[in-house]
Amino acid sequence: MPESKYDVLGIGNAIVDVLARADEAFLARHGFVKGTMQLVDEETAQNLYTQMSAGVEQSGGSAANTIAGIAALGGRGAFIGRVRDDQLGEIFAHDIRAIGVHFDTPPASKGPTTARCLVLVTSDGERTMNTYLGASTALGPRDINPQLVAQSKVTYLEGYLWDPEEAKQAFL
Repeated sequence: MPESKYDVLGIGNAIVDVLARADEAFLARHGFVKGTMQLVDEETAQNLYTQMSAGVEQSGGSAANTIAGIAALGGRGAFIGRVRDDQLGEIFAHDIRAIGVHFDTPPASKGPTTARCLVLVTSDGERTMNTYLGASTALGPRDINPQLVAQSKVTYLEGYLWDPEEAKQAFL
């Protein structure tokens, strides 16, 4: 049997993590419970983003982070996930490729914007997360490259993406 091109292929939510410092007053003003995660809609995510302090933006998402870890340990990784053709989509694609992960899922040209997790970090290191899933939930069978699956020793499917019907069909 020929050697696989990739050790692990991850299929999951393509999310940009936006990490920024926040004080207790900022959390209280927005009604956030420190240390929790909540799903938010696009409008809420955009409004919160404009009010956050300067932060760091980097590719994220459960499966994407797993594949990034594999690459950091010297493994050969690939990732399939949906982003939009917007600034955050470009950040996701750049970051995951820059660490050596193969990522060639074409960005969507319409529909929801790229997913983001707005992470507010208080001085005690506690994270309060507000996640907008956006374009990542529109992953479908058209995004799956059977050749990429065949070239991988292991295909890792992110459980968070099992709920949307189109994404479930992509997994199947």
